[in-house]
Amino acid sequence: MGAQVSTQQRSDERKVNSVHSMHHWNTLFQRSRTSNKLMVIDFTAVWCGPCKFIEPAVHDFAVEFSDVDFVKIDIDELPDAANDFEVQVMPTFILVKKGKERERIVGVKTDELHRMIEKHRF
Repeated sequence: MGAQVSTQQRSDERKVNSVHSMHHWNTLFQRSRTSNKLMVIDFTAVWCGPCKFIEPAVHDFAVEFSDVDFVKIDIDELPDAANDFEVQVMPTFILVKKGKERERIVGVKTDELHRMIEKHRF
């Protein structure tokens, strides 16, 4: 009942996928294992002020890096996904390629996140 994935967009910008079920998350993650495409996972929480602060930058990066998949996971909604990656602080951004973690950025580090996406996208 209801959609398992919602998308957040500002005008015609590229999508940031919000994942709301472990089934859907597992499907996306399994797909990423066979893809050369970089996936940026944004572990966030509704109550997290820093997460809200960096959210516009994440949307901008999704536009700039249209060749990268951006996924948003609320740690309160999908605690098992957060536990699988040992996420303890929000926001945490995990860059995954071929199913393996390539980089982890914890906190509001917009410039560092941008550099790491640039570094791992190809």
